[in-house]
Amino acid sequence: MKLKDLSKEELEAMSYDNIALMILTESGRQMKINDLFKEVCKLLELSDDEYIEKLPSFFEVLSTDHRFIMLENGLWDLKTKHSTKVIIDNEEEEIDEIDEDIEDEIEEEEEDIFADDEDNDVDTDDDLKDLVIIDEDEEANGLN
Repeated sequence: MKLKDLSKEELEAMSYDNIALMILTESGRQMKINDLFKEVCKLLELSDDEYIEKLPSFFEVLSTDHRFIMLENGLWDLKTKHSTKVIIDNEEEEIDEIDEDIEDEIEEEEEDIFADDEDNDVDTDDDLKDLVIIDEDEEANGLN
């Protein structure tokens, strides 16, 4: 049934949110809450004083009614016209996985450091002759 087909008595028996639902459905457009409630008041023939008095309650009703959604631009619409995007934050899990990978790499490097090279006939003195050890401060100053 359409709003124009309802009698004043039938409209008065309806709640404001049900009337707003019908307005948004029939108009097919998004509306600011002030404009939407003005339409409700117009249909119910409420005065300007009643509009001002009941607007906060109307906002509370729309805010808690699962059929309505307030969009980023301050307009209200029917929730059924909009899909909700669920974002799952896996950042902590990713960090834990990275930490585990780093720990595994460190353990592997430590094992290699303490490997016994005495059994090998490789001369390691020649490999280390050009080795230079610098601390973090020297490295940071060298990069600037």
